[in-house]
Amino acid sequence: MNLSEEIQIVEALLFASPNPLTQTRINLIFETNPPKLDDAVKELNRHYEKANRSFKIQRIAGGFQLTTLPEFDKWIKRMVDKSGKLALSTAAMETLSIIAYKQPISRFNVESIRGVDCSGVIKTLLSKSLVRIKGRDEGPGRPLLYATTDKFLENFGVNRISDLPKLKEIADLNDGDKAEKMKLMELQLKPSEQPSDISPDDLATGAIAQT
Repeated sequence: MNLSEEIQIVEALLFASPNPLTQTRINLIFETNPPKLDDAVKELNRHYEKANRSFKIQRIAGGFQLTTLPEFDKWIKRMVDKSGKLALSTAAMETLSIIAYKQPISRFNVESIRGVDCSGVIKTLLSKSLVRIKGRDEGPGRPLLYATTDKFLENFGVNRISDLPKLKEIADLNDGDKAEKMKLMELQLKPSEQPSDISPDDLATGAIAQT
């Protein structure tokens, strides 16, 4: 099997895979001498750009996935049935934002930021597999702790939590709204709450933009 054939196979797998394709999956598919997924993706993306294609391969949730270019979004939205899209209420988006930036976090701490009961909203997010139970807090009552899932990363098109918008970026967009800026400040991570994949430079993070 030559290099060209390997790249074609990787491309076919990217088209067929419902989830981001990883090197681990490639290693299981090829019996011997699996191709390097990173190299194959770079070669395919060069080909797509040269041929002026409407899609590219993007790193998402720790793997790679074929995605359309942003300029074609409006046409795809016209085609896709709205019932098949991820639909979240404002309450769900706010709760999901808090969990994403302060994970792992308990329901009590989410409610202390939102100021309202969040039990029903968290159940909805769990049912949609956007959040998961990560364990229990060591505090009184040992409440459950919640964190985001790979499906969350896939739906929002990011590779890892640290790729989400920074707090300063969101605050600058809302520069004229002091109330909104104060609300965003509540989401800023404390060092003790920092997820393992976020570096100190990524501590200034902001809320997920609602679409």
